[in-house]
Parts: sequence; C-alpha cells; structure tokens
Amino acid sequence: MAGTRLDPIDRKILAELQADGRMTNVELAKRVGISAPPCLRRVRTLEEAGYIRGYHAEVDARELGFEVQVFAMVGLASQAEADLSAFEERCRAWPLVRECHMLNGEVDFILKCAAPDLSSFQKFLTGELLTTPNVASVKTSLVIRGAKDEPGVPFDVLEQRLASGD
Repeated sequence: MAGTRLDPIDRKILAELQADGRMTNVELAKRVGISAPPCLRRVRTLEEAGYIRGYHAEVDARELGFEVQVFAMVGLASQAEADLSAFEERCRAWPLVRECHMLNGEVDFILKCAAPDLSSFQKFLTGELLTTPNVASVKTSLVIRGAKDEPGVPFDVLEQRLASGD
C-alpha cells in the first residue's frame, strides 16, 4: 500500500508541511518530536524521493482580479496516446488552464480555468480551446461559488487506514 514506505515521523512531517509550508525547520522538528538536524535531513530525503514536489503560496484569485472560474469538459475525437499527450501539452501552455485532468467515461478531460472576466474566458474558449486539433466537444460550467478547496491529501485517513491494516 502506498504510504507504508514512510514511517510515522515522515508522514507527520508531510502533514505538517502540507498544512503550513512556511514554518521553520526548528518549528517543524518541534511539532513532529525530533531535533532540527535529523528533521532537515528527512525533509530533504522526502523532497528528493518526490513526496514533496514544491512549496506554494495560496493566493486569492478574486483579489488579483480573476473573477471567473470555469470547468471545461473536453471530448476528443481520438484517444490515441499521441493525441492525448498532444492535448495535455497544449493545456500546459495555456495560462488560463490551471488544472487539467484526464478522466474515464463520457468526458476525456476536465480543465479548471481562471480568467479575469467572462469575455477573456470566451476569447480563450473560441480562439484557442475549440480550435485545437482533435477537440470534438467542449461543455463549460461557470463556478458560482466554491464550498471547499483543500489541497493535498487527508493524512488522518491514511493514518486510520495504516492503523487498521487495510
């Protein structure tokens, strides 16, 4: 099972950093119950192993003038691996696309987009997304409000699962 390669201290380090990536190493060490030098070594090891992919500030999109958030469900004409990869590469190049996930089922991809206003999103939709090779259909849903936006993983669920042996 994923997560079992990490000991409880490593998992606690990850949980603490996920909650507050700005804390000092001394504070982190105190919270997980070890001294600072081994804590720093563990963090570096977790980074090198790919458990920690980066540190980011959570910015308020609306405060920065990004008033519109849209989910776009994209259907492709072809699901050949080369065509899927080409679409993913295109998504990485579009600044308004903040997330891109391939799905199974009726929709091939869901894109989370952020735009300053509706006309900016409409310009992207008609000028970029709909004209992309292999795009067969796009359905959009404008976000009215968000009820939850929790990054990362639920470490309490992982700990419960490891404790029960499932």
